[in-house]
Amino acid sequence: MARRQRFWPAALALTVLMFAQAARSTPSPEEHKVITALIQRVEQMEALQFMRNGNPHTAAEAAEHMQAKYRHFNKEIVTAEDFIARCASRSEMTGKPYTVKLGDGKAQPASGFLMQELRAVRRQGR
Repeated sequence: MARRQRFWPAALALTVLMFAQAARSTPSPEEHKVITALIQRVEQMEALQFMRNGNPHTAAEAAEHMQAKYRHFNKEIVTAEDFIARCASRSEMTGKPYTVKLGDGKAQPASGFLMQELRAVRRQGR
């Protein structure tokens, strides 16, 4: 009987921890709006070229890819920063970082570029 009494508090604590983690493992409605706005912002950039695994993609293709990864990894994302790190910075298959090229043709890491764009989205939302 003593073993059973020790088991229940630990099981209860583990259950509470799992539910707390699950509750935090999806973006809030507000953060979802920010992520969606970021994806839409990328989609509208006509001069953007998104490089994945050495292959160029249009802004619309990049946005579609980010949206698909967002749907897939949604349970692991809480913030827009999580979204950038998990869905828009590197290839899941190769681990290679994504890059972007703007009108000047100069490549830059997608993560830094998207963090800059995220700051702009957040400023506009105020």
